[in-house]
Amino acid sequence: MLELREHQSGVIDALNKGFEEGHRSQLLYAPTGFGKTEVAIYLMKFAAENDLRSAMILDRIVLVDQTSSRLERYNINHGVYQANHWKYNTYEKIQVCSAQTLERRQDFPKIDILVVDECHIARKQINDFIQNNPEMKVVGLTATPFTKGLGITYSNVICGSTTDDLVANKWLAPLKVYIAKEIDMTGAKKLAGEWSPDIVTERGMQITGDIVQEWITKTHEIFGRPRKTIVFCAGVAHGEDLVKQFAMAGYNFVSVSYRDNSEYKREVIEDFSRPDTAIHGLIATDILTRGFDVPDVMIGVSARPFAKSLSSHIQQMGRVMRPHSEKEFALWLDHSGNYIRFRDDWENVYQEGVQGLDASKVEKTKREPTETEKREAKCPKCSALWIKDAEHCHSCGYVRPTRQFESIAGKMFEVGMNSKGERIDRQQFFSELLYIAKSKDYNPHWASHKYRERFGVWPNGIDKNKALIPSTDTLNWVKHKTIAYVKAMQKQGKQA
Repeated sequence: MLELREHQSGVIDALNKGFEEGHRSQLLYAPTGFGKTEVAIYLMKFAAENDLRSAMILDRIVLVDQTSSRLERYNINHGVYQANHWKYNTYEKIQVCSAQTLERRQDFPKIDILVVDECHIARKQINDFIQNNPEMKVVGLTATPFTKGLGITYSNVICGSTTDDLVANKWLAPLKVYIAKEIDMTGAKKLAGEWSPDIVTERGMQITGDIVQEWITKTHEIFGRPRKTIVFCAGVAHGEDLVKQFAMAGYNFVSVSYRDNSEYKREVIEDFSRPDTAIHGLIATDILTRGFDVPDVMIGVSARPFAKSLSSHIQQMGRVMRPHSEKEFALWLDHSGNYIRFRDDWENVYQEGVQGLDASKVEKTKREPTETEKREAKCPKCSALWIKDAEHCHSCGYVRPTRQFESIAGKMFEVGMNSKGERIDRQQFFSELLYIAKSKDYNPHWASHKYRERFGVWPNGIDKNKALIPSTDTLNWVKHKTIAYVKAMQKQGKQA
């Protein structure tokens, strides 16, 4: 029986409200692990019960089969709009079809509600289909709505949950990140702002041995044994080279790519999904970023640098963040430089989700971090990601002396210290901000923004539900910041 979780039910309410307000096409943003497919199934089931026809369009045939299987699991009648499929039946009120099938055929049955999975892919013929059927209601689903032009098709954005919320409620596993030896992309040419696969493959193969050795070291150091792994490699040749070197070290890794037929990929993934599989890891070339659901994968290896594709980076991380009973966290070994390259954007999405489809959210080629920035982003002792403004490494405990200062009302204080020179309890400070936000009915994310304003980082690992009566020091800090903001706005108004 299909039962929605609380945050999924809230999305249904928000979508219904959006339709009532006149939004014909709406985009549902939610991270991997939110359960977007269950929301879509609920919508289609509700539509069928009210004698309406609905369809869900998916980007790949394997996703069509997965979605059909889920509908079967919930005992929901449906047809699969695909030639020669055993469930082909255009009379069913719920239809599941691949985007390619819809694009090839012109006789798609009239429908009332269309669900577009992975709508950030923005296929022209699908968008034309939406525009040519103005009476049809549309819901687009995506975890990465950063494609230019989405705002033309979708007039309203519903933010299901943030990644931070899902991690806090254990619907997703947190990442433990290590910054490993990086693929050197210095001087590599870009096409349309992105490095070409051929160049990335050539550069990636230069550190294959380092990738294999880092995995061996970390899986034994952290887990005591090999654990299921996905490696996102730089290209087909790089994947084949990794398979050979893992095998030479005594480990069974299997490469899958767009060159393999669908049946082979299905069999490999089914084998890998078994708890007793003999496969230590899959090496993926341009696949497994969508529709791959193997919750007991414990390690992700990033070995495909992206110059601008934040969406690919987020999709890859999402493959290892699905929760599992044995998973306290997922290990992320970064050889691509992507984590540091996209760190600010990722942390904003992690904390805030996506609230709109403005131009600032469109993917752009990222500035390459300097060597100093790369060095400061990791622990000099164990190479774990250094949490911004942290006093010590969260992995090995190494203490790195740093001193930063902030100015308040003509005085200067070390960041992390109050006006008396005492170390600030970060949990207490956030809890006091939360109390202020609730008492004044501020935006739910106000406390997180103020925390970041003071410490330079988002409140990761902080209890987001505990509110405390604010101290005089916290009240004064908020007051000074508010006064400074008002004066800045007044100054800008005068200059305008």
